Amino acid sequence: MASASNYLEEEAGKHLLRTGSWTKPSAIYVALFITAPGEDGTGGTEVTGTGYARVLHGPSDATWAAPVGGNGQFSNLGAVQFGSPTANWGTISAFGLYDAITSGNLLIVNTLTASVVVNSGDPAPAFAEGTLVVTIA
Repeated sequence: MASASNYLEEEAGKHLLRTGSWTKPSAIYVALFITAPGEDGTGGTEVTGTGYARVLHGPSDATWAAPVGGNGQFSNLGAVQFGSPTANWGTISAFGLYDAITSGNLLIVNTLTASVVVNSGDPAPAFAEGTLVVTIA
């Protein structure tokens, strides 16, 4: 199940319950992980192989489907296409959403329904519409 990061939970809480305000990120980047990070953003292993970079995907109504029936579940609209691997990336088991193309704040992390092995020369990894799912509950 997807997890909101501690950062996102605290910023939303300060915005809702205190006098803090949180500005929605102007860009959301999808990252791929060999090992998923914890909600504090640590302990994960993001892909680092040649040809890998986070992919811009939102925020917008054209890039993420709205929840249906109050389930808090959002999924990608359109494919999320990564670059062509020119080195082995390893076995990808999770994805995360960040507010920056490098470093930045982890917002959401979720495991993939099936791991994906990506090696040098493989086709560029792409995640079809509806396959990257986050639930905010």
